Amino acid sequence: MNKVFVTGGTGFLGAYIIRELVEKGYYVKAIRRGDKLPFFIPVEILNKVEWIQGDILDISVLENVMEENDIVIHAAAKVSSNPSERKQMYKTNIDGTCNVVNAALEKKIKRLVYISSVAVLGKNEDETTVNEGKQWEEKKLQSHYAISKYHAEMEVWRAVAEGLNAIVINPSTILGFGDWNNSSCALFKSSYNEFPWYTEGVNGFVDVSDTAKAIVLLLQSDISGERFLLNGENWSFHQLLNTIADGFSKKRPHLEATPFLGALTWRWERIKSFFTGGSPLVTKENARNAQGKTYFDNSKIRKYFPDFAFTPLEQSIQEACRSYMQNLNKVVDPKV
Repeated sequence: MNKVFVTGGTGFLGAYIIRELVEKGYYVKAIRRGDKLPFFIPVEILNKVEWIQGDILDISVLENVMEENDIVIHAAAKVSSNPSERKQMYKTNIDGTCNVVNAALEKKIKRLVYISSVAVLGKNEDETTVNEGKQWEEKKLQSHYAISKYHAEMEVWRAVAEGLNAIVINPSTILGFGDWNNSSCALFKSSYNEFPWYTEGVNGFVDVSDTAKAIVLLLQSDISGERFLLNGENWSFHQLLNTIADGFSKKRPHLEATPFLGALTWRWERIKSFFTGGSPLVTKENARNAQGKTYFDNSKIRKYFPDFAFTPLEQSIQEACRSYMQNLNKVVDPKV
């Protein structure tokens, strides 16, 4: 099985998955919208990909692309806490995944790898460690992104019950060199611009290259009907932002954003965005998430693959900061 179709290939993680696949000798097809390709991946890698214009919401495109492929890696998703983008996020994440798994069943794809999120595993309010056995709970505190990914996962598990050879992967917050105007890469932009605020919330973080390598390892295995949590280390946001600031030789954040201040900020941002029409810099969801303390367990992936090791988070951040600085003109304006 050496022909792989990737959705979300122009996104942050998807682009690194493509790089890993090409370097491993796979023939890769990937969907893209428009002419924009990820500037943070070498051109010689991207030129080896057969790019298909289309969208996962178009079932006919998916069926045509899957006609001669063995494997599908479904990494396409919309991540947003902006209420104005909520409807599109649900449509992309749930309907899009439904389209992908239905096409995979129709075309008898030999293997599907679905990139989910630790958001589906939820948070433990007692601060105990979350692992693959954590069950989804219907709570008011669940983010809309988490809800959309949970229902998307249900489409995958439904397809597994119908005979699809599939595996689900749940990465924590992914860090690395990418477009810092999007996704978790925005943490680097905030630190470079000396954003002064921090919280003592705790979350899991994982290197983007490690994530792509683990995904290809799992793709090559005969494991099916399982989920794997990918997490490098659990850090506080304070420690994370300090380390990124140090990597850029910038001033560390020095003002603690308490829950009270966070509540004031997201309310102010909502009012401001109503009048300006822009996206709020802080929403109720991400203000709440920044205060929570969730710890993730990565022992399952290490048990199945004893030789696989996660890059120390400090090393990942230092390498990412160097890449951002070396490519600052492209980072500030990805069109360059």
